[in-house]
Amino acid sequence: MIDALLRRLMAPAPATLPEPDARLALAALLVRIARTDGLYSAEEVERIDRVLARRHGFGPFDAAKLRTEAEELESLAPDTVRFTRALKAATALEDRADLMVALWSVALADGLRDAEEDRLMRLVANLLGLTDVESAQARQRAERE
Repeated sequence: MIDALLRRLMAPAPATLPEPDARLALAALLVRIARTDGLYSAEEVERIDRVLARRHGFGPFDAAKLRTEAEELESLAPDTVRFTRALKAATALEDRADLMVALWSVALADGLRDAEEDRLMRLVANLLGLTDVESAQARQRAERE
């Protein structure tokens, strides 16, 4: 599954991802956000699992299994641009703000704001077709959750 998704992501014009691949791509992007500051804390792992469980209606075991696959994919994956473009193609515009809330939730999980995380979050928001204002609103929603 990971090899097939990597091939799709590396294609010159990636096709729309099927739902299982879109879930894995989102999970891998969550892992990438969590790892950006050089720390991959237990709080971030727990937050990723909660996000995946809530978003996909998974139990704790299935969420942890998806995160484990995502950790492997993230370590092998191409640049963030391809991940995010694939997610953009797989996600309706009206649902992309929810993706940003999930991403911000993970970025904020360890209680630290890191310049590299902020830079990556700005890039991801832009690639998802969201404005800085929409990203800030998503961050505020994540802070309230």
